[in-house]
Amino acid sequence: MGVTIPHVIKALTPVTFPAWLALAQKHNGVWGGCYCSYFHDDTEHTVKSEYDGPTFKQRLVVEGVAHAALVFDGDAAIGWCEYGSPVELPGIYHRKEYDAGETKPAPWRITCFFVDRDHRRSGVAREALNGALELIARAGGGEVVSFPNELAPGKRTSSSFLHNGTRTMFEKAGFTFERHIGKSKTVMRKTIPPARG
Repeated sequence: MGVTIPHVIKALTPVTFPAWLALAQKHNGVWGGCYCSYFHDDTEHTVKSEYDGPTFKQRLVVEGVAHAALVFDGDAAIGWCEYGSPVELPGIYHRKEYDAGETKPAPWRITCFFVDRDHRRSGVAREALNGALELIARAGGGEVVSFPNELAPGKRTSSSFLHNGTRTMFEKAGFTFERHIGKSKTVMRKTIPPARG
């Protein structure tokens, strides 16, 4: 019987970008060619409409305004959890409704997960979430807000609908439910202490 090598979490950087891109391209750009840029907006140096998806995302990574925890199986990225500041990731669903009820904006938000189709339903999304929280702790910690879906009991749902994970997964990670926005989205929050050392 072979030895199982544990998955490793790495931050999305210019060094890990090729592995991230290989995973995105394996799945035709993810979510219909989004290349995990839906929640991003233009930056001071990069206008989204002037680039294709992979180039736009790569420019944001180089600028240091695109963050994700990548789950690696050997040399291959098999999943990710996108996180960042509200300035980096302004394009959330139901934003008007969210903003109207937000009394204490968090410095961090988690907006997107993606898992390789060959590794789904095996805990990779949860590994990516834990990795993102660890990277946030290393960056100084603080409050994290996210918008996972609440599933109807027993209902099967497409993975694209679950691009931000499920309420249950976030509860298991220690997030607290605050409220609903839209039909099935939730607002959940957790405070992450800064990493020691």
